[in-house]
Amino acid sequence: MKPEIKDQLRAIVGEANFSDKLIDLVSYSSDASQHLHRPEAAVWATTAEQVQAIVRLANQEAFPVTVRGAGTGLSGLSVPAQGGLVLDLSRMDQILDISITDRAVVVQPGVIYADLDNALAPHGYFFPPDPGSSKVCTLGGNVATNAGGVKGAKYGTTRDYVLGLTVVLGDGSIMRTGNRAMKSVSGFDLVRLFVGSEGVLGIVTEIILKINPKPRATATTLAVFDDLEDAGRAVSGVMAGGVVPSVLEILGRETLKAINQNTELNLPEADAMLLAETDGYTQGEADYQMERVVEQFTAHHAREVKQAESAAQAAELWKARKSCVPVLARLRPSFILEDITVPISQVAPTLRGVQDIAARHQVQIATFGHAGDGNLHPQIIYDAADHDESERVEAAVHDLFQLAVDLGGTLTGEHGIGLSKAPYMEMEHDPAAMKLMRSIKRVCDPNNILNPGKMALDG
Repeated sequence: MKPEIKDQLRAIVGEANFSDKLIDLVSYSSDASQHLHRPEAAVWATTAEQVQAIVRLANQEAFPVTVRGAGTGLSGLSVPAQGGLVLDLSRMDQILDISITDRAVVVQPGVIYADLDNALAPHGYFFPPDPGSSKVCTLGGNVATNAGGVKGAKYGTTRDYVLGLTVVLGDGSIMRTGNRAMKSVSGFDLVRLFVGSEGVLGIVTEIILKINPKPRATATTLAVFDDLEDAGRAVSGVMAGGVVPSVLEILGRETLKAINQNTELNLPEADAMLLAETDGYTQGEADYQMERVVEQFTAHHAREVKQAESAAQAAELWKARKSCVPVLARLRPSFILEDITVPISQVAPTLRGVQDIAARHQVQIATFGHAGDGNLHPQIIYDAADHDESERVEAAVHDLFQLAVDLGGTLTGEHGIGLSKAPYMEMEHDPAAMKLMRSIKRVCDPNNILNPGKMALDG
């Protein structure tokens, strides 16, 4: 990057919000994935006007811009694959308005998910998607990836709550789309187009979100299964059984074994464990729903069913699920955390298919995830320095994606495509769909300066 371009960036954001120091550039070369590439400079924007000026300069001088929030992404979304500039929006962190009457909030993209939830709590409201990184992830990143989480079975993903956006497009123009109304069929649904677009179409500078009243009561239950497919069939039974649990999570044998080896939780040795939560506005409502869930667990041969009798006991049950990623990450030098998603009726064959893939390629795969919406997280644990093992892992990743697509599912339920899954886009999307997506990319970002290299859209 030419020195004069860096001077212009300093002029836009101020000296304190610009860096080309090695320590910052190294920090911005990665996210939570295995991908690495160093940018040439980084800026912290604080206004939409600054973002617009940066995009216009990028068009004029032909350098790529990669938008970043907290860097918690698992697919290389915020890695600057072609160098250039990292545009950090974490300092655009204001909650601009909370309107309980409209059931809506207006926020900047750098607001941390947990901070919004804390601000809503005194009003008795919450923002439901609840991603696993909620304590640190930003709402702009949630929008970019259509983030979901443990409550997806009942409450859906970020897409279901975004009412409006302000976006700086790739040509530097500013677009405002959507509004505070609870429903609208006015023109194309551009809001949904941009949710999950991973920063390749535009840069979100303001978000209008729908919020929900927070349920006042919950019930929590753990069920243990000696057969993985029984657990999968129990998931299908629960979701077809007339109630919708707020949480329905699964932990497979490899995950349970790793937790027991590295914690003092002493979980049962079994093929699978299901963790369910129901919620409501009275305890009776939550308990009634849980009774229906337990009926399905029992009908599908659960060896043990344990219901929490207090908030403290519920917290103990949740420790197992919350420990999955950190415990598994400690087992080997490297890991890949995937998030294939299938129709709920295909959860059981998917779980068995993951086991078969692990055996076929002789790799260790520990599965857990959001079984209630078919979103499973096979975590492959390996040593990237071992060339032979890395090749087997690559083959296993391919087969995981093929399994999901063959069963009517998708490459990703919440982590996004980014760099990790870009090579597999045509496995899921036919040529007509890829052509249309690439055409939309060219219209919104004619010079391909926004997050190039992601989602296989550069072709």
